[in-house]
Amino acid sequence: MDIQEILGKCDHTLLAQTATWEEIKAICDDGMKYRTASVCIPPCFVKQAKEYVGDKLAICTVIGFPNGYNTTSVKLFETQEALKEGADEIDMVINIGDLKAGKTDEVRNEIRTLKEACGEKILKVIIETCLLTDEEKITMCHLVTEAGADFIKTSTGFSKAGATFADIKLFSENIGPGIRMKAAGGISSIEDAEEFIRLGASRLGTSRIVKIVKAQEAEK
Repeated sequence: MDIQEILGKCDHTLLAQTATWEEIKAICDDGMKYRTASVCIPPCFVKQAKEYVGDKLAICTVIGFPNGYNTTSVKLFETQEALKEGADEIDMVINIGDLKAGKTDEVRNEIRTLKEACGEKILKVIIETCLLTDEEKITMCHLVTEAGADFIKTSTGFSKAGATFADIKLFSENIGPGIRMKAAGGISSIEDAEEFIRLGASRLGTSRIVKIVKAQEAEK
């Protein structure tokens, strides 16, 4: 698979609590140079990053991150604020406790509320697969579809584990038409990236692919 095809599906990510503007600026530079799908950054940097990159790169940010247990009104405010400051894509975390308690209407309605706020902007729904049973993952495939979001996403990268091939395969068998898949967390090699794409993921949440490409360039 052509490396630019892989890079073009990467949300080049920096969500560390210690992130500084200089570090965010550096991944924006990488995102523009390597033509990644977006950079995924903390909400506090969205305005500055968008002013820096303009229309050269999509800015993605996270909502209810990483635990997902903010109230819907707080997530809605976060989303509206991020969009106002220039975010092009929103990655929200579901309320996992509500899912496990069987409150599927609440989970669906929250996703729908945030999608309505996003309008034509992309909404990705993080379900934190490492904390869910396969039955719960399938339920989330249905809820994301019903709520009209754009993507279902495996992981925050801040819990016990990240994306697996099995989860992307499970998603592909249970999502509805038009719902895309994002694998995130622990993608550490070009080979892994290729396999996730082969299984149907159209986005990869990772910082390592760009780092690998840069390292390969430095060796030449």
